[in-house]
Amino acid sequence: MAEHNDDSFAIEVILPDDGRAAPCCPHGPTLLFEKVGKGGERDRRFYACSACRDRKDCSFFQWEDDKVSEARLLAREAENRLKRPQFSQQQYCTRFRKFASLPADEKKFCQDCQLLPLPGERDAHSSHRCTAVTVAQLGRPSVLLRPLDNKKSNAQYLFADRSTNFLLDTLAGLGYRKVLCVGTPRLQELIKLRNLEQKHEPMKSLLLDIDFRYAQFYSQDEFCHYNMFNHHFFGGEASSVVLQAFLRESDGEKAVMVADPPFGGLVKPLANSFSLISQTWRKLQSSDSSDADMPMMWIFPYFFEPRIRECLPSFTMLDYQVDYDNHPLYKHGKTGRKQSPVRLFTNICPKDVVLPKEESYRFCSVCQRFVCSLNKHCAKCNVCPSKDGREWKHCSACEKCVKPSWKHCQSCGHCALPEHPCGQGQGEEGCFRCGSLQHKRKACPLRDKPRISSHRSNAKGGGKNRLHHPLSKPKAKRKSGAARRAKKMAAQSK
Repeated sequence: MAEHNDDSFAIEVILPDDGRAAPCCPHGPTLLFEKVGKGGERDRRFYACSACRDRKDCSFFQWEDDKVSEARLLAREAENRLKRPQFSQQQYCTRFRKFASLPADEKKFCQDCQLLPLPGERDAHSSHRCTAVTVAQLGRPSVLLRPLDNKKSNAQYLFADRSTNFLLDTLAGLGYRKVLCVGTPRLQELIKLRNLEQKHEPMKSLLLDIDFRYAQFYSQDEFCHYNMFNHHFFGGEASSVVLQAFLRESDGEKAVMVADPPFGGLVKPLANSFSLISQTWRKLQSSDSSDADMPMMWIFPYFFEPRIRECLPSFTMLDYQVDYDNHPLYKHGKTGRKQSPVRLFTNICPKDVVLPKEESYRFCSVCQRFVCSLNKHCAKCNVCPSKDGREWKHCSACEKCVKPSWKHCQSCGHCALPEHPCGQGQGEEGCFRCGSLQHKRKACPLRDKPRISSHRSNAKGGGKNRLHHPLSKPKAKRKSGAARRAKKMAAQSK
């Protein structure tokens, strides 16, 4: 599966299958990529950062066949060490116990360093912005910490209370007592809060997140510093043991995973990491669960459905719209959209996930799942077809339901926006290897033929020092990321 970058090439992620160790950047093992041209031409494979899609955030780049000198390896390791967290997980836990025992007037949070400083460190923070911290704030670190909002790496957008409560109520109602929170700090906070308030049967949670700042607030069995794009635990074997202990179900404690990746992340490596977690869960269960997959919820925009279903065929997209507090678009209200494009993808039986009637969801007896009230069942397609929360219409010529703003184009032979450019196909339709619109790349008759090598030259204009990050193009040749995303989102909502 290729991740499309622009009209001229796609980026394909090559998952490791030969046991070879990938070189590491500050975000753990890198991923192997390959550019695929529309005619099937392929560049040399290269390693790049798994978590960051902009070279300004992580500049790592290495050709797959490069021979790296010992001096370069040592320099790289030194750089990786410099970018590691200031303290280890164990040290953070020790610091938190000391901080929690301080008198209320001595509990401060340094906004500049994003740290809970201890009394002996006050001089180092004397000129910084330090604010008082309450017990309630210590229980909600996502409110205390400054969100990391780089859309191409961290994209730390936080669930609105409405969505967090719905998720937890649903999981509790389904009988889950262990929730693996992958990039979902708000869900972890609500679980701990409800446990204190004793509003339901106690639940256990483990947060896996790339933001090491959360280590300041949680014990070693509640948080692991983790990169979901390469399934890397920064704490090494100790963190892997914590995950295994959490996934082992005992005393009827069923486990479920809820993941909320950055929307700019590549689907294929994410799906691979989630599959590896499921494999770990499966090995720890009794023999009657040996063929089952771990129950999961993956939160992502609806237009990624084809890619997610390609990687994880057992997943179904639900109609529930997830909101965020600090995202400019993905929330209800005057500053957001009428409908959020973010959905739940899950391998849990759809009819078991009850969507709230008061939020205009209804149950479709034919589809056997809850859908948005405007998502009318189509007798011809025999499905509730809407993906974006609006009522779709059936096109007899296309023999499928389409968005209400689309019209059938006789020239193109399919439905599209009225102002679409005729004759240019439909986005991702067609073959990315030979350019034909009659089939996909996976069905291409040229797929098994020898690849055409298209190595870059180190001559003037193509030297290594002039290469841009493989997942981003030169600024002069492309619109800004914000402009592209805005254009894409506008097209999706029409």
